[in-house]
Amino acid sequence: MSGKVSRQILLYGVVCLAILAVPLLVDDAFLLNKYARYLIFGMLAIALSLSWGYAGILNLGQATTFGLGSYCMAMFLKLKTVPIHTGSDGLPDFMVWNNVTELPWIWSPFYSMPIALLAGILVPALFAALLGWFMFGGRIAGVYAAIITLAAMVVVNLIIVDQQSYTGGFNGITDLAQFDIAGLTFDAYSASTYYLVAACLTVTLFLALAVSRSKTGLILQAVRDQEERVRFFGYDVALYKTVVFALSAAIAGLAGMLYTIVMEFASPTFLGVPLSLSIVIWVAVGGRQSLVGAMLGAILVTGVQGALSESEAFLETWTLVMGGLFVLIVLFMPKGLAGAFEALVRRFPKAEREGGARHATEHSPSESQPHLGGAL
Repeated sequence: MSGKVSRQILLYGVVCLAILAVPLLVDDAFLLNKYARYLIFGMLAIALSLSWGYAGILNLGQATTFGLGSYCMAMFLKLKTVPIHTGSDGLPDFMVWNNVTELPWIWSPFYSMPIALLAGILVPALFAALLGWFMFGGRIAGVYAAIITLAAMVVVNLIIVDQQSYTGGFNGITDLAQFDIAGLTFDAYSASTYYLVAACLTVTLFLALAVSRSKTGLILQAVRDQEERVRFFGYDVALYKTVVFALSAAIAGLAGMLYTIVMEFASPTFLGVPLSLSIVIWVAVGGRQSLVGAMLGAILVTGVQGALSESEAFLETWTLVMGGLFVLIVLFMPKGLAGAFEALVRRFPKAEREGGARHATEHSPSESQPHLGGAL
């Protein structure tokens, strides 16, 4: 293992330990819930960094897979609610209001927790794989691929809103039961839920790091930089791009499930254009070619956004302030905060080497000896 990789793993470990230590310093349930949301946005940023930063696939519809994962978890938790939120036959309340007489077949598997958890990851991954097969198999790339992902998200959003009898429509799926495993209940405002989110974030971050450092990750970076050259060497470029696209979607689906647990509802706004564009901004600010940079960028931007929106001084102008900060970062730090930090780190060893070289020159025997002889 090279020294650079070791330092990178150490850095990732320190960041994750700091995240896991937050409940030891914060005893406010509301703040823990808010911080858990920020961590989930960090997972979304990792997902986009993996596909955009390492494979060059700008996904403007990343919220699609996030929303699909969210709805999978919401369907499971809705079927566990107390009878007051369901009809006489155990139907979700919004189905009763829309005169649905029996549970739709697509809902039935979500009585099972393992199926629901798998669906929250596999449904987004399969959706992305199908979309990727269509795009990358047809050699669609660049802005055209970005537009297709955006259009696909709008279509899925419209379907969910239109099928009110089965999805809750504009209102989404609300009044959910609390998530629990083996008797351990994850209340949205508890430290246990924060730890659940932080643990999933840690696993996701190191999984993404392992992929980026593997042979597959190196090929993806080569595809990003010289796609035609990689294809010339006999690699199936479409397959590699589809795999990373699906993996990114699976991570977003997991984040969506966690978001439903933390927010206690699922909404079509989770599949909206504003969220998708926000994810792109987070990754651009943090640095799209740095997984931990993208994650910290999401946490930082959403944290600052939350602080400004709750401040009386910036209540009306916080969106303008956020827009100005984003423009400044893009102009002066095109590689994001991670790129600026890396450039700063590189300057210190260089300065030390130059200082050491000057010191050695000033005290070298070849120069000091003539000087002494002349003085004598």
